Amino acid sequence: MKLKISWPTGIIIAITAFVIFILSFVYKVTFMPEYDHHLVSEEYYKDELNYQQEINKENKGVALKENIKIKKDSLGLTIIFPVEFEPSKINGTISFVRLSNDKIDFNIPIKLTSNEILIKDEKLVEGRWDVKIEWNVNNIDYLYKEKLIY
Repeated sequence: MKLKISWPTGIIIAITAFVIFILSFVYKVTFMPEYDHHLVSEEYYKDELNYQQEINKENKGVALKENIKIKKDSLGLTIIFPVEFEPSKINGTISFVRLSNDKIDFNIPIKLTSNEILIKDEKLVEGRWDVKIEWNVNNIDYLYKEKLIY
């Protein structure tokens, strides 16, 4: 038996198949948790207003004799603060942000006994991280940002 399809029927079948194909993608992106879409920041507009203050804090850090250094070693990630400051007077927070998965983001308070802090290997997953270090010494705020591949 030969099945014969006329050209108007073929066009209708092709358009219907295309619409089903597109709607399947819309369904996946909207309702399936693996395709979760979200903003980088929940408070986007508030963050935008504070952006100039962040630039000023970053410039203060750049103006130092030496800025913060981040290096990877066998134990994890070592963050080295400038030696010109007494470590006990440095306070603030270190934020690790993973743009691909906000569930593994974490913050570490800065409490130093030496000018180095070690973030152990088990806390960090391989991939790209945005590191933001907000620190304060002698009532002067500093900011250091780096994007790194761990």
